[in-house]
Formats: sequence, C-alpha cells, structure tokens
Amino acid sequence: MASDYGNNGVVEAVAKVPSSPDTGESSARLEVLRELMGRGRATAAELARSLGVTPTAVRRQLGMLLDAGQVEEHERRQPGPRGRGRPAREYVITASGRAVFGQGYDDLAIQAIGALVEAAGAEGVTRLGERRCDEVGTQYEERRRETPDEDPVETLAELLDQKGYVARVAPSPVGAQLCLYNCPVAEVATAYPQLCEVETRVFSRLLGSHVQRLATIAHGDGICTTNVPSHTVTFQATTPDDPGTDNHREATSA
Repeated sequence: MASDYGNNGVVEAVAKVPSSPDTGESSARLEVLRELMGRGRATAAELARSLGVTPTAVRRQLGMLLDAGQVEEHERRQPGPRGRGRPAREYVITASGRAVFGQGYDDLAIQAIGALVEAAGAEGVTRLGERRCDEVGTQYEERRRETPDEDPVETLAELLDQKGYVARVAPSPVGAQLCLYNCPVAEVATAYPQLCEVETRVFSRLLGSHVQRLATIAHGDGICTTNVPSHTVTFQATTPDDPGTDNHREATSA
C-alpha cells in the first residue's frame, strides 16, 4: 500500500484512469476516497495516520481528487478562540467521489422509475423500495437465527456494509446510531425520497424499535444517520486514529 503512494508513476497513471473500480483501479486514490468516506471528513494528517503513509503522499492524492471534483476542501471549525498559525484544512467526499463506489446508471434508473410512476403511481416506488430491501431483510433474519446473541444493530450494519453502504455503529445517549457513509442510490433517492422512507421503515421492523432518520446523503447531508433507541445497546467501535483497537462501550437509556 505505502509503495503505491511513493511511486510517481503509479500516481500519474491513477490520475488518468476513469473513476471506476471496475477498470482495475486498486490505487492509492481509491484508498484515500474510501477512508475519507468512512470518516465523513478528515484532514490530510488524519488520513495519513489511518493509511500508514506520509501526509505529503496523501496531499498529492487529495490534490488530484480536488482537481477531479471528487473531494472538497474546507476550513475545520475549531471550538473556542482560534490559535496561531494556519487553520486546519479538512476534506469531504463529493457526490462525484461517491459515484466511484457504485452509483452508476443513475440517469437510467431515474427515467425508469419515472415510467413506473406514470404506470403504477407513487405507490409503485414504495413497492420497488420494499423489494430492494427484501434481500437485506432475509439475510438479517437468517443471521439473527444463527447468532441470536449478536448485537442487532451491528448485524444490520455489517450486512449493509457488504452492500456498499460503508456502515458503522456509533454510540448515542439513548442507544446507538446506524451511520451509512455511502448510499449506492443517493441520486435516485434524491429524486424519489420514498426510497429513504421505505428503508427507514424496514430498519424499524428488523430492529424491533421505532428508529428515527436524522440525516440522509440524498438530502445533502454527508452521512445517512439513523437513531436506534434501545434499553441497552452494546456495540464495538474503532477509534479513528487507532483502527486496530477495539473499544467496547455500552449505552443505556435513562
């Protein structure tokens, strides 16, 4: 991994490759994009620590991603008075960057759903969303039968992660939050928010709890966040700066 970052020939070749994993792009740039997507936002130094390379190497990749419109650069907001020196710069993945991980055929899908609405009405979109969630629901129920002691939110997150959602579980004062750092159908869901509504209802049914969708990528947020209230939710999280360390935490509702 680190050798790819230090090889200028690799860097130059990656810059010319179309943004699709299907073209064989297993390069440093994809690794930076995926790490950034999993974090939501991060500085070059933070990305470098997680990837085990130098900040200079990461900045070289970020420069190409900025030129391609796949990431955006912002000034990091710091609480309290600003200290001396230049303010830290952090990076956020864009819709174009997310498209690298499987958001193709959006225009065709939107046109097809438009035809569906004309033929079957808005209810047709709801039925389509439910059918799309059927596979995850079936896999979830099978997994719960096989490992009933596993935390249900973690189980759902792992299955969604396999579907390209880059799913993680985070603590919340009253349970847990299911965080999706990528949405494979974000562009379609922007045009047809019923897909997000169906997804939320399916999460609620599978988890046996009234969940609340706090943010969605389709509505312009950086992360899809769903709050899952529970009496006690035990989960396993990994700290951003030490991805090899498992931290076991427990959140109990009041």
